[in-house]
Amino acid sequence: MKKVLAIGCLLMLSFGIEAQTKDSSRIIIPELKLNFNKAGTSYIKGTFLAQTWARYSEFNPGTTIDGTPKSGYGDIGIRRWRIQAFGQLTKRVYFYTQFGQNNFSFLQPRHTGAFLHDAITEFTIVKQLQIGGGLTAWGGVSRFSSPAVANIMGLDAPIYQQATNGVNDQFARKLSLYMKGEISRLNYRIVLSRPMSVKNSTVAIPPINANSDFNTEAPRAQTSGYLFWQFFDRESTPNPYMSGTYLGKKKILNLGLGWVHQNQAMWHTTDSGDTNRTALLLLGADLFLDLPVGNKGAVFNAYLAYNNFNYGKNYLRMLNGMNPANGVNSSATINGPGVNYPMMGTGNILFAQVGYKFKDDLFAKDNGTLMPYVEVQYSQFQALKDPSVMGEVGINWLIHGTHGAKLSLGLQNRPVFENNSLGQAIQTMRKNMLVLQYQIAF
Repeated sequence: MKKVLAIGCLLMLSFGIEAQTKDSSRIIIPELKLNFNKAGTSYIKGTFLAQTWARYSEFNPGTTIDGTPKSGYGDIGIRRWRIQAFGQLTKRVYFYTQFGQNNFSFLQPRHTGAFLHDAITEFTIVKQLQIGGGLTAWGGVSRFSSPAVANIMGLDAPIYQQATNGVNDQFARKLSLYMKGEISRLNYRIVLSRPMSVKNSTVAIPPINANSDFNTEAPRAQTSGYLFWQFFDRESTPNPYMSGTYLGKKKILNLGLGWVHQNQAMWHTTDSGDTNRTALLLLGADLFLDLPVGNKGAVFNAYLAYNNFNYGKNYLRMLNGMNPANGVNSSATINGPGVNYPMMGTGNILFAQVGYKFKDDLFAKDNGTLMPYVEVQYSQFQALKDPSVMGEVGINWLIHGTHGAKLSLGLQNRPVFENNSLGQAIQTMRKNMLVLQYQIAF
């Protein structure tokens, strides 16, 4: 633990020295926007995002990298790299597309990576109703099932809310038709999707057995949706991605509800050896608060979510962001390689996150401000005897007071599970992962 913290302090210090600016004038990263009318209501816009990680991880027992046993490892990777283009071409016609890469690490096969994230065409019927379709992240089950990753508060959004990530979707995107809009203070999205083939999953799907997993037969249609009531200011949602914090630009208190449902999405064998096909049903409720404090730019941010996930009997998925390991040996735990932990499964999940942005211009010479945070994911999964509890603490340096240039340091502490003599999955130890992230977004 001391080694992990020492590495983090050295990295933060070295990056901080380099990021000081000699020019005391505030730097504002401009929009890449071309207006087609004087009002700016008809336009085309481009954005860019890059998130680079430097990390040291304590590995799960039995981890190997290319067959070499490792108890810990330092790595550098590109967590996300994105280019977006979108525009309101006419009063009724809108388009959105996104291209980029996730999780580009030293384990990445050469000359592969970047892919299409989103491709949406949309038509406005009335102000309260838009319809559209394409490859999209519109849908449920919770606020951060579709996170605006450029302005999340932690190192990652709560990834568990992207509940089928990589299995029957493309990083949470599916080929879908959707309707969305805003009626009074109610913002809604309702989606009909054709999930992608599970046989092409980026996740290894085991042969059918007594524990539930995704059905590899032709997928049935999926419905999903998310609705939230806006008590204070209203959020702008031309795209599906929800903000992590507005840094004091808005006063937000939202209460949301969501779902995902797909018939016969899962299967397992019964005691008699028959195949039992079951529905996938994911439910969620959440509360989001982003509240300016005083008149100097301070902000209090809080997010609380409850999710009930039913993937079928004893379903459990080990996952974490950009895993820097690719194998295990005979001493492996049920967590599997690297930094994986029980993130998703049949059962109940509580997630809480709290952060505080200090006043604007906390530092001299226009060097921005700080936003520390803490988050916890508490999960009671059917397949585990003990609860799975992941905790993270971190701090963001908003170099110019915005998400445009941001340096973040986060320490994640995760559980490791093993089977006891009765075959019950119990927590036996905890491991850490320390990440330094530098982000540029405009």
